[in-house]
Amino acid sequence: MEEVIKLLSKKFEEIQRRIVLVLDQLSDEQVNWRPNESSNSIANLIIHIRGNINERITKGIHNKGISRNRDEEFEVIYRTKQDLINITNGSFDEIIETTKIMTKESLMKTQLVRNKERTNLDMLIQCATHFSEHMGQVLYIGKMIKDREYVTTSIPKKGIK
Repeated sequence: MEEVIKLLSKKFEEIQRRIVLVLDQLSDEQVNWRPNESSNSIANLIIHIRGNINERITKGIHNKGISRNRDEEFEVIYRTKQDLINITNGSFDEIIETTKIMTKESLMKTQLVRNKERTNLDMLIQCATHFSEHMGQVLYIGKMIKDREYVTTSIPKKGIK
């Protein structure tokens, strides 16, 4: 179980690092840009990830009463790049720290998500998958905006974990 916790923690750290590296390349206007009316901005995707963490981690694992309005996460919003960096870092710091303190017993506890009982381990794995999907969208939007000026996030630069 210890290896699973290490793998999940590393995955969340990688997603955090890569999203922040994309945000660092963009302006406030660019992080709020939507490719079209039916698509999300990077800001929407980060707010959505935060909402997911609120529901599954803050409320589901820590039992802190937080309500979520998922539909609002996809409405047209405007957030500054720095606000999104702060949200990303706070969100991923929370899920990484939560993952690192999990025991075999706490991983096997269940929570009710959309009327389905799931273990906390299942939730953490689902979060890693879900956030990876949204990270891919963030990367793609960043590359669309920056074109040839886009700096890849897949190869860490020296001094950056």
